[in-house]
Amino acid sequence: MKSIRNDHEVARDLASEAGQLLLRLRARHGFDEPEVLRTLGDRTSHEFLFSALGRLRPSDAVLSEEGVDDQSRLKARRVWIIDPLDGTREFSEPGRTDWAVHVALWENGELVAGAVALPSQGSCLSTVDPPWLPEERPEGQRLRITASRTRPPAFVQRMATQMGAEVVPMGSAGAKICAVMLGIADIYVHAGGQYEWDSAAPVAVARAAGLHASRIDGSELRYNVADPLLPDILVCRSELSGMLLASIRDGADLDSAGPHAGG
Repeated sequence: MKSIRNDHEVARDLASEAGQLLLRLRARHGFDEPEVLRTLGDRTSHEFLFSALGRLRPSDAVLSEEGVDDQSRLKARRVWIIDPLDGTREFSEPGRTDWAVHVALWENGELVAGAVALPSQGSCLSTVDPPWLPEERPEGQRLRITASRTRPPAFVQRMATQMGAEVVPMGSAGAKICAVMLGIADIYVHAGGQYEWDSAAPVAVARAAGLHASRIDGSELRYNVADPLLPDILVCRSELSGMLLASIRDGADLDSAGPHAGG
């Protein structure tokens, strides 16, 4: 913590350190009891992040997937939005690297800092030094859409077929948005249920990197609201956003998509 100088570094350093705690927990506990490992992972990371933010930013509010939301945050000027372990299913499966730790800061209506640690991939993407995106995609390269490996919306496959795109299943929402930032995929789209902590940190970093991020109807992603349900999202290269929003508008059938966490 000695190197912390600003909010961007707080987000990066705390996400990275929580990720290292989770790696050690995973190695120590093993995978014979996945439900126990998932519970321990959620609790260990939450307790570390909540305690550290209380020490480093004592006047700020915190919204955590694993915390109690008394809604006092709605009166706060600054709110840290954290997902201590995004992709708990993948965390408890040997060999999987698509899980993450999210730390974001919302201030006066905007996401102003964020970090997504990918501990098993040995990286942390943050607003300290956002990923560099090539100005243009390689000519002729097939579009790649990353979507939930367990709950992909039905319209994603229709979109992929319409555009001749490849669907890349993946776990954590943070890992999927990072895949777009790193050029592993071009598009992340999800509908059917997520919460603010699923996307706040990766959206903060994605926007800093120059990506488009919105609801799937093109409207704004809003954070620190009374109901933290934020059910759908589109993250993509900016030049693709108009085409994709039109495709979703034309082909999405969301009536049967009920809210659930993850994505």
